[in-house]
Amino acid sequence: MEQFSGENWKTRDRFVEMRSSWLTVIGEHLEDNHGQILEYWRVEKADSVVILPIQANQIILPPPSYRPGLGQLTFDFPGGRLPPGQSPDAVVPAILQRELAITTTTISRLIPLNAQGCPVNSSFSNQKLYGFVAELEPIPIVAAEYVGATYPKNTTGIHDLLQSLICLQCRTVLLEWWYQELRSHIP
Repeated sequence: MEQFSGENWKTRDRFVEMRSSWLTVIGEHLEDNHGQILEYWRVEKADSVVILPIQANQIILPPPSYRPGLGQLTFDFPGGRLPPGQSPDAVVPAILQRELAITTTTISRLIPLNAQGCPVNSSFSNQKLYGFVAELEPIPIVAAEYVGATYPKNTTGIHDLLQSLICLQCRTVLLEWWYQELRSHIP
């Protein structure tokens, strides 16, 4: 059985490169490990940071945001792009300030879920997802105008939240956190 070796793949040429402040689209011809020439398209994007905020055993979501790719409003956890040269944990306070109007002192504990970042779509993009759980002090309570929904931090709440979340990155952060929670209770 032949083993795959990525080192035998070669980029022959780049026939398209379109840059914007949001992303770069690249079209290339690649030669695979069998000598076959393939046309391949990929996207380069800034990494994402997604935060699951928990306050008083409630998971908090900001009000729904319009998502142009879907043409609709969706519930999502607070998140954003990782600016060049910044560490994922360094941008968490600014994201929570922007989306939930909370200060750094409101964050009692910040838990990274995946320190290395997870590829969002490794065959199509270089983008990685960094997930965090932000445990918030019980007071001050997040102002009502910044809360779109809350779900209890229990099995029923997680089940109901999964019915509302359609963003795969948000679902990944939620499920990774829940998996880690369950593992911490197994002897």
